[in-house]
Amino acid sequence: MLVTFQSTASPDVVMLRDLAQYLLGLIGKRLEDRGVIVHDELPVAIDRLEAAISDDATAEATVEPLHRSSGNQRESRNRLSQRAWPFLDMMRAARKSEADIIWGL
Repeated sequence: MLVTFQSTASPDVVMLRDLAQYLLGLIGKRLEDRGVIVHDELPVAIDRLEAAISDDATAEATVEPLHRSSGNQRESRNRLSQRAWPFLDMMRAARKSEADIIWGL
């Protein structure tokens, strides 16, 4: 199932429900049928998501030698930063425009 995040500050961001639930959990929100991140909540939400991305990158750096293929090349992994970037970009634009972000299933 897909979840569409909408804001007047940026284009819609569409993602799978599991990813939306995970990202919202990182910023202290729950995935309900409908929801909102009001513009007053955005600075804290952005900080939390950026911290999670930073922690993920640090964890990747410490286990990187374990993720080598037989050809001694790093395997391609779908990092949190890659999956969260569109949502983070939307939150930054909404904060700049003092806009809210809404979603519905």
